[in-house]
Amino acid sequence: MPLALLALAVGAFGIGTTEFVIMGLLPQVAGDFGVSIPTAGLLVTGYALGVVLGAPLMTALGTRVTRKRMLMVLMGLFVIGNLLSAIAPTFGLMLTGRVVASLAHGAFFGIGSVVAADLVAPGKKAGAIAMMFTGLTVANVVGVPLGTFIGQSAGWRATFFIVAALGVLGLAGVAKLVPDMPKPEGVRLRHELAAFRNAQVLLAMAMTVLGFGGVFAAITYITPMMTEVAGFADSSVTWLLVLFGLGMVGGNLVGGRFADKHLMPLLYVTLSALSVVLGLFTVTAHHKLLAAVSITLIGALGFATVPPLQKRVLDHAHGAPTLASAVNIGAFNLGNALSAWLGGIVIAAGLGLTAPNWVGAVLAAGALVLAVLSAAVERRGHRTTAVLASAPAAPATARVPAAR
Repeated sequence: MPLALLALAVGAFGIGTTEFVIMGLLPQVAGDFGVSIPTAGLLVTGYALGVVLGAPLMTALGTRVTRKRMLMVLMGLFVIGNLLSAIAPTFGLMLTGRVVASLAHGAFFGIGSVVAADLVAPGKKAGAIAMMFTGLTVANVVGVPLGTFIGQSAGWRATFFIVAALGVLGLAGVAKLVPDMPKPEGVRLRHELAAFRNAQVLLAMAMTVLGFGGVFAAITYITPMMTEVAGFADSSVTWLLVLFGLGMVGGNLVGGRFADKHLMPLLYVTLSALSVVLGLFTVTAHHKLLAAVSITLIGALGFATVPPLQKRVLDHAHGAPTLASAVNIGAFNLGNALSAWLGGIVIAAGLGLTAPNWVGAVLAAGALVLAVLSAAVERRGHRTTAVLASAPAAPATARVPAAR
Protein backbone atom coordinates (compact mmCIF):
# COMPACT_ATOMS: atom_id res chain seq x y z
CA MET A 1 0.00 0.00 0.00
CA PRO A 2 1.48 3.39 -0.98
CA LEU A 3 2.23 6.03 1.62
CA ALA A 4 -0.27 8.36 -0.07
CA LEU A 5 -3.01 6.32 1.60
CA LEU A 6 -1.60 7.34 4.97
CA ALA A 7 -2.11 11.00 4.06
CA LEU A 8 -5.72 10.29 3.12
CA ALA A 9 -6.24 8.32 6.35
CA VAL A 10 -4.87 11.24 8.41
CA GLY A 11 -7.32 13.58 6.71
CA ALA A 12 -10.17 11.13 7.37
CA PHE A 13 -9.08 10.86 11.01
CA GLY A 14 -9.24 14.64 11.46
CA ILE A 15 -12.62 14.92 9.75
CA GLY A 16 -14.09 12.10 11.83
CA THR A 17 -12.75 13.61 15.04
CA THR A 18 -14.13 17.10 14.45
CA GLU A 19 -17.56 15.76 13.46
CA PHE A 20 -18.13 13.66 16.57
CA VAL A 21 -16.01 15.28 19.30
CA ILE A 22 -18.47 18.14 19.77
CA MET A 23 -20.93 15.74 21.45
CA GLY A 24 -18.53 15.21 24.34
CA LEU A 25 -17.87 18.96 24.71
CA LEU A 26 -21.41 20.30 24.34
CA PRO A 27 -21.91 21.33 28.02
CA GLN A 28 -18.53 23.14 28.16
CA VAL A 29 -19.20 25.04 24.94
CA ALA A 30 -22.73 25.94 26.05
CA GLY A 31 -21.42 27.17 29.40
CA ASP A 32 -18.66 29.32 27.87
CA PHE A 33 -21.01 31.04 25.44
CA GLY A 34 -23.92 31.24 27.87
CA VAL A 35 -26.36 29.30 25.66
CA SER A 36 -28.65 26.37 26.40
CA ILE A 37 -27.81 22.77 25.57
CA PRO A 38 -30.41 22.67 22.74
CA THR A 39 -28.91 25.85 21.28
CA ALA A 40 -25.41 24.38 21.51
CA GLY A 41 -26.81 21.37 19.64
CA LEU A 42 -26.95 23.65 16.58
CA LEU A 43 -23.19 23.07 16.31
CA VAL A 44 -24.07 19.49 15.37
CA THR A 45 -26.95 20.52 13.13
CA GLY A 46 -24.93 23.23 11.38
CA TYR A 47 -22.04 20.88 10.64
CA ALA A 48 -24.39 18.22 9.32
CA LEU A 49 -26.24 20.65 7.03
CA GLY A 50 -22.88 21.91 5.76
CA VAL A 51 -22.00 18.36 4.73
CA VAL A 52 -25.38 17.98 3.03
CA LEU A 53 -24.81 21.11 0.93
CA GLY A 54 -21.07 20.77 0.54
CA ALA A 55 -20.95 17.15 -0.64
CA PRO A 56 -22.57 17.66 -4.06
CA LEU A 57 -21.31 21.24 -4.47
CA MET A 58 -17.65 20.53 -3.78
CA THR A 59 -17.76 17.25 -5.71
CA ALA A 60 -19.11 19.10 -8.76
CA LEU A 61 -16.45 21.81 -8.42
CA GLY A 62 -13.85 19.06 -8.11
CA THR A 63 -14.45 18.00 -11.70
CA ARG A 64 -12.79 21.24 -12.88
CA VAL A 65 -9.39 20.66 -11.26
CA THR A 66 -7.06 17.75 -10.61
CA ARG A 67 -8.06 15.46 -7.79
CA LYS A 68 -4.88 16.17 -5.84
CA ARG A 69 -5.47 19.92 -5.96
CA MET A 70 -9.09 19.47 -4.92
CA LEU A 71 -8.08 17.34 -1.94
CA MET A 72 -5.65 20.08 -0.89
CA VAL A 73 -8.39 22.72 -1.20
CA LEU A 74 -10.72 20.60 0.91
CA MET A 75 -8.13 20.11 3.67
CA GLY A 76 -7.45 23.86 3.58
CA LEU A 77 -11.14 24.55 4.21
CA PHE A 78 -11.07 22.01 7.02
CA VAL A 79 -8.12 23.76 8.72
CA ILE A 80 -9.67 27.23 8.37
CA GLY A 81 -13.00 26.06 9.79
CA ASN A 82 -11.45 24.43 12.85
CA LEU A 83 -9.24 27.44 13.53
CA LEU A 84 -12.33 29.67 13.40
CA SER A 85 -14.04 27.38 15.91
CA ALA A 86 -10.99 27.42 18.19
CA ILE A 87 -10.68 31.23 18.35
CA ALA A 88 -14.39 32.12 18.06
CA PRO A 89 -15.32 34.91 20.50
CA THR A 90 -19.05 34.33 19.90
CA PHE A 91 -21.30 31.35 19.41
CA GLY A 92 -22.26 32.58 15.94
CA LEU A 93 -18.65 32.64 14.78
CA MET A 94 -18.04 29.17 16.15
CA LEU A 95 -21.09 27.92 14.27
CA THR A 96 -19.66 29.54 11.13
CA GLY A 97 -16.38 27.73 11.67
CA ARG A 98 -18.20 24.42 12.00
CA VAL A 99 -20.01 24.98 8.71
CA VAL A 100 -16.79 25.96 6.88
CA ALA A 101 -15.06 22.80 8.14
CA SER A 102 -18.05 20.67 7.13
CA LEU A 103 -17.81 21.69 3.48
CA ALA A 104 -14.75 19.43 3.13
CA HIS A 105 -16.39 16.33 4.58
CA GLY A 106 -18.45 14.65 1.85
CA ALA A 107 -16.27 15.59 -1.12
CA PHE A 108 -13.08 14.49 0.67
CA PHE A 109 -14.42 10.96 1.14
CA GLY A 110 -15.96 10.86 -2.34
CA ILE A 111 -12.87 12.09 -4.21
CA GLY A 112 -10.47 10.41 -1.78
CA SER A 113 -12.08 7.02 -2.46
CA VAL A 114 -11.45 7.43 -6.20
CA VAL A 115 -7.84 8.50 -5.60
CA ALA A 116 -7.21 5.62 -3.19
CA ALA A 117 -8.50 3.11 -5.74
CA ASP A 118 -6.35 4.61 -8.50
CA LEU A 119 -3.19 4.33 -6.40
CA VAL A 120 -3.14 0.53 -6.37
CA ALA A 121 -3.53 -2.49 -8.63
CA PRO A 122 -7.09 -3.54 -9.60
CA GLY A 123 -7.12 -6.42 -7.14
CA LYS A 124 -6.32 -4.14 -4.20
CA LYS A 125 -8.76 -1.28 -4.76
CA ALA A 126 -11.23 -2.26 -2.04
CA GLY A 127 -8.40 -2.64 0.47
CA ALA A 128 -7.05 0.79 -0.43
CA ILE A 129 -10.43 2.45 0.05
CA ALA A 130 -10.89 0.60 3.34
CA MET A 131 -7.49 1.81 4.51
CA MET A 132 -8.49 5.42 3.90
CA PHE A 133 -11.77 4.92 5.80
CA THR A 134 -9.80 3.39 8.65
CA GLY A 135 -8.94 6.96 9.60
CA LEU A 136 -12.63 7.69 10.17
CA THR A 137 -13.12 4.52 12.19
CA VAL A 138 -10.07 5.11 14.37
CA ALA A 139 -11.23 8.67 14.97
CA ASN A 140 -14.27 7.37 16.81
CA VAL A 141 -12.22 4.98 18.95
CA VAL A 142 -9.22 7.21 19.67
CA GLY A 143 -9.66 10.76 18.35
CA VAL A 144 -13.09 11.54 19.78
CA PRO A 145 -12.49 10.20 23.32
CA LEU A 146 -9.02 11.77 23.43
CA GLY A 147 -10.37 15.05 22.09
CA THR A 148 -13.11 14.98 24.72
CA PHE A 149 -10.58 14.32 27.49
CA ILE A 150 -8.34 17.17 26.30
CA GLY A 151 -11.33 19.50 25.99
CA GLN A 152 -12.53 18.73 29.50
CA SER A 153 -9.01 19.08 30.93
CA ALA A 154 -7.50 21.99 28.98
CA GLY A 155 -10.63 23.60 27.52
CA TRP A 156 -12.60 22.80 24.40
CA ARG A 157 -10.63 25.34 22.34
CA ALA A 158 -7.49 23.23 22.74
CA THR A 159 -9.28 20.32 21.09
CA PHE A 160 -10.11 22.35 17.99
CA PHE A 161 -6.55 23.70 17.74
CA ILE A 162 -5.28 20.11 17.78
CA VAL A 163 -7.81 19.05 15.13
CA ALA A 164 -6.71 22.00 12.96
CA ALA A 165 -3.11 20.78 13.35
CA LEU A 166 -4.22 17.34 12.16
CA GLY A 167 -5.68 19.05 9.11
CA VAL A 168 -2.35 20.76 8.41
CA LEU A 169 -0.63 17.39 8.69
CA GLY A 170 -3.13 15.84 6.28
CA LEU A 171 -2.72 18.75 3.84
CA ALA A 172 1.05 18.40 3.90
CA GLY A 173 0.76 14.66 3.39
CA VAL A 174 -1.52 15.09 0.36
CA ALA A 175 0.83 17.70 -1.13
CA LYS A 176 3.92 15.53 -0.58
CA LEU A 177 2.70 11.97 -1.08
CA VAL A 178 -0.35 11.96 -3.36
CA PRO A 179 0.77 11.92 -7.02
CA ASP A 180 -0.65 14.31 -9.59
CA MET A 181 -3.54 12.74 -11.42
CA PRO A 182 -5.23 14.03 -14.57
CA LYS A 183 -8.45 15.96 -14.32
CA PRO A 184 -11.46 13.66 -14.83
CA GLU A 185 -12.60 13.65 -18.44
CA GLY A 186 -16.10 13.31 -19.81
CA VAL A 187 -17.86 14.13 -16.55
CA ARG A 188 -21.21 15.86 -17.13
CA LEU A 189 -23.32 17.10 -14.25
CA ARG A 190 -26.56 16.39 -16.12
CA HIS A 191 -25.55 12.75 -16.54
CA GLU A 192 -24.65 12.47 -12.86
CA LEU A 193 -27.97 13.99 -11.77
CA ALA A 194 -29.96 11.54 -13.92
CA ALA A 195 -29.33 8.79 -11.35
CA PHE A 196 -31.54 10.65 -8.87
CA ARG A 197 -34.60 9.95 -11.02
CA ASN A 198 -34.41 6.35 -9.80
CA ALA A 199 -36.94 5.84 -7.01
CA GLN A 200 -34.74 3.21 -5.34
CA VAL A 201 -31.87 5.71 -5.04
CA LEU A 202 -34.19 8.21 -3.34
CA LEU A 203 -35.67 5.56 -1.05
CA ALA A 204 -32.19 4.37 -0.02
CA MET A 205 -31.15 7.94 0.78
CA ALA A 206 -34.33 8.47 2.79
CA MET A 207 -33.52 5.30 4.75
CA THR A 208 -30.06 6.75 5.37
CA VAL A 209 -31.53 10.00 6.70
CA LEU A 210 -33.95 8.33 9.11
CA GLY A 211 -31.85 5.33 10.15
CA PHE A 212 -28.68 7.20 10.99
CA GLY A 213 -30.74 10.08 12.35
CA GLY A 214 -31.97 7.68 15.00
CA VAL A 215 -28.40 7.20 16.20
CA PHE A 216 -27.65 10.91 16.43
CA ALA A 217 -30.88 11.74 18.23
CA ALA A 218 -29.43 9.96 21.26
CA ILE A 219 -25.70 10.53 20.79
CA THR A 220 -25.90 14.32 20.26
CA TYR A 221 -27.03 14.80 23.86
CA ILE A 222 -25.14 11.86 25.34
CA THR A 223 -22.97 13.97 27.68
CA PRO A 224 -25.74 15.73 29.63
CA MET A 225 -27.82 12.53 29.54
CA MET A 226 -25.06 10.43 31.07
CA THR A 227 -23.88 12.98 33.65
CA GLU A 228 -27.28 14.26 34.81
CA VAL A 229 -29.47 11.17 34.33
CA ALA A 230 -27.19 8.14 34.64
CA GLY A 231 -24.99 9.83 37.24
CA PHE A 232 -21.62 9.40 35.52
CA ALA A 233 -18.81 11.83 36.27
CA ASP A 234 -17.72 14.18 33.48
CA SER A 235 -14.49 12.22 33.10
CA SER A 236 -16.46 9.02 32.38
CA VAL A 237 -17.83 10.45 29.14
CA THR A 238 -14.46 9.70 27.53
CA TRP A 239 -14.66 5.94 27.98
CA LEU A 240 -18.37 5.93 27.14
CA LEU A 241 -17.44 7.42 23.77
CA VAL A 242 -14.79 4.71 23.42
CA LEU A 243 -17.56 2.13 23.85
CA PHE A 244 -19.63 3.90 21.21
CA GLY A 245 -16.61 3.93 18.88
CA LEU A 246 -15.92 0.23 19.44
CA GLY A 247 -19.56 -0.50 18.69
CA MET A 248 -19.20 1.48 15.45
CA VAL A 249 -16.15 -0.53 14.42
CA GLY A 250 -17.85 -3.85 15.12
CA GLY A 251 -21.09 -2.85 13.44
CA ASN A 252 -19.28 -1.54 10.38
CA LEU A 253 -17.36 -4.82 10.01
CA VAL A 254 -20.51 -6.92 10.37
CA GLY A 255 -22.43 -4.72 7.93
CA GLY A 256 -19.61 -4.91 5.40
CA ARG A 257 -19.44 -8.69 5.67
CA PHE A 258 -23.14 -9.40 5.13
CA ALA A 259 -24.19 -6.52 2.87
CA ASP A 260 -23.18 -8.26 -0.38
CA LYS A 261 -25.35 -11.37 0.04
CA HIS A 262 -28.01 -10.41 2.58
CA LEU A 263 -28.49 -6.66 2.13
CA MET A 264 -32.21 -6.22 2.79
CA PRO A 265 -32.49 -8.83 5.60
CA LEU A 266 -29.52 -7.10 7.25
CA LEU A 267 -31.34 -3.76 7.09
CA TYR A 268 -34.54 -5.30 8.50
CA VAL A 269 -32.69 -6.75 11.49
CA THR A 270 -30.46 -3.77 12.28
CA LEU A 271 -33.16 -1.10 11.90
CA SER A 272 -35.66 -3.11 13.98
CA ALA A 273 -33.11 -3.71 16.73
CA LEU A 274 -31.93 -0.08 16.62
CA SER A 275 -35.48 1.19 17.10
CA VAL A 276 -36.01 -1.14 20.07
CA VAL A 277 -32.67 -0.30 21.74
CA LEU A 278 -33.28 3.45 21.35
CA GLY A 279 -36.74 3.12 22.86
CA LEU A 280 -35.35 1.14 25.80
CA PHE A 281 -32.57 3.71 26.25
CA THR A 282 -35.10 6.05 27.83
CA VAL A 283 -35.18 3.53 30.71
CA THR A 284 -31.64 2.11 30.62
CA ALA A 285 -30.18 5.64 30.65
CA HIS A 286 -31.01 5.72 34.38
CA HIS A 287 -28.67 2.79 35.14
CA LYS A 288 -24.92 3.05 34.57
CA LEU A 289 -24.22 -0.49 33.37
CA LEU A 290 -27.31 -0.70 31.17
CA ALA A 291 -26.57 2.75 29.78
CA ALA A 292 -23.05 1.70 28.80
CA VAL A 293 -24.37 -1.44 27.07
CA SER A 294 -27.02 0.61 25.26
CA ILE A 295 -24.47 3.10 23.96
CA THR A 296 -22.33 0.27 22.57
CA LEU A 297 -25.35 -1.34 20.89
CA ILE A 298 -26.48 1.96 19.36
CA GLY A 299 -23.04 2.42 17.83
CA ALA A 300 -22.96 -1.17 16.53
CA LEU A 301 -26.51 -1.26 15.14
CA GLY A 302 -26.30 2.23 13.67
CA PHE A 303 -23.06 1.61 11.80
CA ALA A 304 -24.11 -1.86 10.67
CA THR A 305 -26.55 -0.01 8.39
CA VAL A 306 -23.81 2.08 6.73
CA PRO A 307 -22.33 -0.49 4.28
CA PRO A 308 -25.70 -1.85 3.06
CA LEU A 309 -27.20 1.62 2.63
CA GLN A 310 -24.14 2.92 0.78
CA LYS A 311 -24.07 -0.19 -1.41
CA ARG A 312 -27.78 0.06 -2.20
CA VAL A 313 -27.35 3.64 -3.39
CA LEU A 314 -24.40 2.69 -5.61
CA ASP A 315 -26.19 -0.40 -6.97
CA HIS A 316 -29.06 1.73 -8.24
CA ALA A 317 -27.12 4.90 -9.18
CA HIS A 318 -26.11 3.64 -12.59
CA GLY A 319 -23.46 5.81 -14.22
CA ALA A 320 -23.12 8.29 -11.34
CA PRO A 321 -21.31 6.54 -8.47
CA THR A 322 -19.14 9.48 -7.37
CA LEU A 323 -21.89 12.07 -6.96
CA ALA A 324 -24.36 9.53 -5.58
CA SER A 325 -21.81 8.37 -3.00
CA ALA A 326 -21.06 11.95 -1.93
CA VAL A 327 -24.76 12.83 -1.73
CA ASN A 328 -25.46 9.77 0.39
CA ILE A 329 -22.75 10.86 2.81
CA GLY A 330 -24.66 14.12 2.89
CA ALA A 331 -27.81 12.11 3.62
CA PHE A 332 -26.18 10.61 6.72
CA ASN A 333 -25.48 14.12 7.92
CA LEU A 334 -28.96 15.35 7.02
CA GLY A 335 -30.17 12.68 9.42
CA ASN A 336 -27.72 13.99 12.01
CA ALA A 337 -29.03 17.54 11.58
CA LEU A 338 -32.69 16.51 11.68
CA SER A 339 -32.32 14.38 14.78
CA ALA A 340 -30.16 16.91 16.66
CA TRP A 341 -32.77 19.59 15.94
CA LEU A 342 -35.69 17.38 16.97
CA GLY A 343 -33.83 16.25 20.08
CA GLY A 344 -33.26 19.87 21.07
CA ILE A 345 -36.97 20.61 20.59
CA VAL A 346 -38.16 17.84 22.92
CA ILE A 347 -35.61 18.81 25.58
CA ALA A 348 -36.58 22.50 25.34
CA ALA A 349 -40.24 21.44 25.65
CA GLY A 350 -39.45 20.07 29.10
CA LEU A 351 -39.75 16.37 28.22
CA GLY A 352 -36.40 15.56 29.81
CA LEU A 353 -32.88 14.70 28.66
CA THR A 354 -33.89 11.16 27.67
CA ALA A 355 -36.68 12.35 25.35
CA PRO A 356 -34.38 12.41 22.27
CA ASN A 357 -34.15 8.63 22.56
CA TRP A 358 -37.85 8.36 21.69
CA VAL A 359 -37.21 10.61 18.71
CA GLY A 360 -34.44 8.26 17.59
CA ALA A 361 -36.65 5.19 18.01
CA VAL A 362 -39.35 6.73 15.81
CA LEU A 363 -36.83 7.75 13.13
CA ALA A 364 -35.30 4.26 13.02
CA ALA A 365 -38.78 2.72 12.78
CA GLY A 366 -39.51 5.07 9.88
CA ALA A 367 -36.38 3.83 8.11
CA LEU A 368 -37.56 0.25 8.60
CA VAL A 369 -40.91 1.09 6.98
CA LEU A 370 -39.08 2.59 3.99
CA ALA A 371 -36.89 -0.52 3.71
CA VAL A 372 -39.98 -2.74 3.50
CA LEU A 373 -41.52 -0.37 0.94
CA SER A 374 -38.33 -0.31 -1.12
CA ALA A 375 -38.16 -4.10 -1.23
CA ALA A 376 -41.83 -4.32 -2.23
CA VAL A 377 -41.33 -1.86 -5.07
CA GLU A 378 -38.26 -3.79 -6.21
CA ARG A 379 -40.12 -7.12 -6.19
CA ARG A 380 -42.97 -5.61 -8.18
CA GLY A 381 -40.48 -4.33 -10.74
CA HIS A 382 -38.88 -7.75 -11.05
CA ARG A 383 -42.29 -9.43 -11.53
CA THR A 384 -43.21 -6.92 -14.24
CA THR A 385 -39.93 -7.54 -16.03
CA ALA A 386 -40.40 -11.31 -15.80
CA VAL A 387 -43.95 -11.12 -17.21
CA LEU A 388 -42.81 -8.97 -20.12
CA ALA A 389 -39.91 -11.32 -20.83
CA SER A 390 -42.16 -14.42 -20.86
CA ALA A 391 -44.95 -12.91 -22.94
CA PRO A 392 -45.18 -14.39 -26.49
CA ALA A 393 -44.23 -12.10 -29.32
CA ALA A 394 -47.13 -10.51 -31.16
CA PRO A 395 -47.77 -12.18 -34.55
CA ALA A 396 -46.73 -10.22 -37.56
CA THR A 397 -49.58 -8.53 -39.38
CA ALA A 398 -50.23 -10.07 -42.76
CA ARG A 399 -49.61 -7.70 -45.59
CA VAL A 400 -52.29 -7.50 -48.24
CA PRO A 401 -50.99 -6.88 -51.74
CA ALA A 402 -52.05 -3.54 -53.06
CA ALA A 403 -54.61 -3.55 -55.86
CA ARG A 404 -53.21 -2.78 -59.24
